[in-house]
Amino acid sequence: MQLPTITIGTGFVVGNTLGRDADLFIQHYAGIANQPQTEDKYVINGNYDNEWENDLYTYNLNGSQTLIASTQATSPAYAGIAKLIKAYNFALTTDLWGDVPYSQALQGLTTIHPTFDKQQDIYEGATGVQSLFDLVREGLADLDKPSALTPGTDDVVYKGDLTKWKKVGNMLLLKFANTVSVKDPALATKVINEVLAKGAAGSAAISANADDFEVPFGTAVGNTNPYYSYNVTNRPDDQMASTRFLDSLAAFKDPRLPKFFTTTPSSPAPTEVTTFGKFTGFENGSNVTPPVRANRSVYGGYVLGTGGETPIRILTNFQRAFILAEAAVKLKTAGDANALYQEGIRLSMEKTGLSDTDIDAYFTANPAIVTLSGSDEHKVSQIIRQKWTAWVGNGYEAYNDYRRTGYPKLQPALNVSVTPNIPQRLLYPPSEVAGNGDNIPKAVITDRVWWASK
Repeated sequence: MQLPTITIGTGFVVGNTLGRDADLFIQHYAGIANQPQTEDKYVINGNYDNEWENDLYTYNLNGSQTLIASTQATSPAYAGIAKLIKAYNFALTTDLWGDVPYSQALQGLTTIHPTFDKQQDIYEGATGVQSLFDLVREGLADLDKPSALTPGTDDVVYKGDLTKWKKVGNMLLLKFANTVSVKDPALATKVINEVLAKGAAGSAAISANADDFEVPFGTAVGNTNPYYSYNVTNRPDDQMASTRFLDSLAAFKDPRLPKFFTTTPSSPAPTEVTTFGKFTGFENGSNVTPPVRANRSVYGGYVLGTGGETPIRILTNFQRAFILAEAAVKLKTAGDANALYQEGIRLSMEKTGLSDTDIDAYFTANPAIVTLSGSDEHKVSQIIRQKWTAWVGNGYEAYNDYRRTGYPKLQPALNVSVTPNIPQRLLYPPSEVAGNGDNIPKAVITDRVWWASK
């Protein structure tokens, strides 16, 4: 049962504390009480012990390594999937913390004080350090090998369809290339072309919404998605919609707004959208008293479902389109940037449940919004703004894009007490400082990670 454990664990870590805090930093959501209220003001020192030590290194990463070791020789289908999940979790870890234990990690008592590999080496590879790209390629190769056992119902996402897992692998190559594209455009271009060579418009990666890599949850107590568990079941008074995000959606008359958030009957200062009703947000970092619960816009069905059954979306079809649109603009890779940009918007809108008629009407009424224009830099800003909107429910990906490109142009939260700027990275948690302090690099939350440094 190792495969479902690491798969569900991956969805959990993206939708739990790390995802919620990233939502605050990129202003999809706002904190109004308890930990989210302080984290919205960038007070994050001493956080993330559980996420680092347990969710990532003990469960998802060590679990992946255990599955690889036990299946590599006879059932490489399992090992291949585990390598893809391992690559994703290591990417998430280094993206949020920078330099992390990688090449010497997951060795049990053999190496109890692993060194911290440089993020550049984790992505690009170095002597004794396998790149994330090569880890994914290795996983893809395993999926093509004869396998005594293959996944079935224990594969909670694709039910043993290895063709879809190959799409996940190619999607990871695109994601990682996009991540390093500012710092290492040559490598990014090479990898994107590698995927494009396997199929036009990235079809070797995820190319249908139905094939999205999304981790399922349910409505039973203890099985709901982590956003629902926190925001509905356990801490319903800690968070609500960010006024800044609501205002952005309202300014673009975005039809996804009522899919993302709930409406409110009344409020002293609602975001008015005549077509969709009233939405009430909270200013990130504000010290004012939030409105009563009935007058707060909170995540709606797209993120929570009706009872917590909405999946956590990890890798998506709209993501592929936006990545290739950006690459066509900045790296001059193959593809019509405007067509890919429009495809990304449409796919995201379809994902929320909007009809083709509604989407077509929006495109007709808002040509300036759905058409790339101006300089390449302006086009990138348009692409990332739409990607930022589409990533509601996955703050980690939106946070990556913001740090990498500087888009959308966000103002820091109000009343911040640690730094006047939006954090660029997380701080190493106390458990790692206590147990492996001699190897930890010095860092503060304003330090850019390697791939975000221009």
